[in-house]
Amino acid sequence: MIQDYTYLLPEERVAQYPLEDRDASKLLVYEEGRITETLYKDMAGLIPSGALMVFNDTRVIEARLLFQKETGARIEIFCLEPLDMEPSRAMNQEGKATWKCLVGGAGKWKAGRLHKELPLHSSGEDPVIHLYAEKGGEVPDGYRIHFSWTPEDMPFVSVLHHAGLIPLPPYMHRSAGAGDVERYQTVYARFDGSVAAPTAGLHFTPSLLERLNRAEVQTGFVTLHVGAGTFKPVKAERMSGHVMHAEWIDVTDTFIEQLLDAEGPVIAVGTTALRTLESLYWMGVKALQGPVTGEKEISLGQWEIYEHLPQDTDWREALKGLLNWMKQRGMDRLVTQTQLLIAPGYRVRMVDGIITNFHQPGSTLLLLVAALVGEDWKSIYQYALEHHFRFLSYGDGSLLWFRR
Repeated sequence: MIQDYTYLLPEERVAQYPLEDRDASKLLVYEEGRITETLYKDMAGLIPSGALMVFNDTRVIEARLLFQKETGARIEIFCLEPLDMEPSRAMNQEGKATWKCLVGGAGKWKAGRLHKELPLHSSGEDPVIHLYAEKGGEVPDGYRIHFSWTPEDMPFVSVLHHAGLIPLPPYMHRSAGAGDVERYQTVYARFDGSVAAPTAGLHFTPSLLERLNRAEVQTGFVTLHVGAGTFKPVKAERMSGHVMHAEWIDVTDTFIEQLLDAEGPVIAVGTTALRTLESLYWMGVKALQGPVTGEKEISLGQWEIYEHLPQDTDWREALKGLLNWMKQRGMDRLVTQTQLLIAPGYRVRMVDGIITNFHQPGSTLLLLVAALVGEDWKSIYQYALEHHFRFLSYGDGSLLWFRR
């Protein structure tokens, strides 16, 4: 029952702003039932030499677009995900693009084309961007929105950078400010496509990464573009009634080889990195089962692993199967979607620990934590509440060790 995975989170414990120094955040450490605390900046002394830390290098896009109709009515469009295209391609579309969006004030926008004019700050012939939006039909949890713009040779990611705002989570109860443009990104963010940050990584600084490197801790990078579904509350009484959001992953064959060569523990930096790693395992299982013809077929549905796939495949064999499947198709990158749901009862295959923030009551992220550490999630969260840890995206975090 979902009600078994909730707790009382006082409003004042939700961090509304980040600390001045990223790695000054508190870090709760959990191992074999014991709880201690330290700071992120001292993490290098906690990670064994030879460990592999896996980071999600997605970048948050300026997904909130504000328009004003000639009547004065304000319309807000929140770009959730591109339709019929993976994010890296969609970011580079020129002249026009179609996205699934939320629309604030949709009742005031029955028909017609919205227009937004912005300074381009360039020496070109046209010193402004003209951005247009037309509302198509409804899609699940949103609308189909057709965008067009000039200059037509400008990629959509640049249009968003000029025209949009960083989409802070709804529980911050404020609009993004100038400081959020930098602080709601990880320092290693690289590939545009997320509408929410992989928040466990927000605490890392170049100096902390360098200290980990000097401690002979290995680092690897995957890409999972975080969707707004990460904030979607579980409203059903049981998980069987909840629809998990699908998200795009982008992983190289070189990274999979790095996983196979790892001799120490594997630590996921964030729930998104963990979901990606576990998804790779199950995609390898699918590849071994066969026949799987392409990226669409190897994607993971919400219940697929529980209903159709064997549960006892060795993780190395699964990854080798995935690599062979990719090589047979001449692929050096795997770009596909995962709807993998990790909840109590799930057995982790790929990871020995996770670094993660403290999550909302009754959320799929809290269910994931409970799947990893069992009923001890309650004592972990109770400790964090009693010892004045800051919660959610800009809050403090935890290092949770567990057994595969």
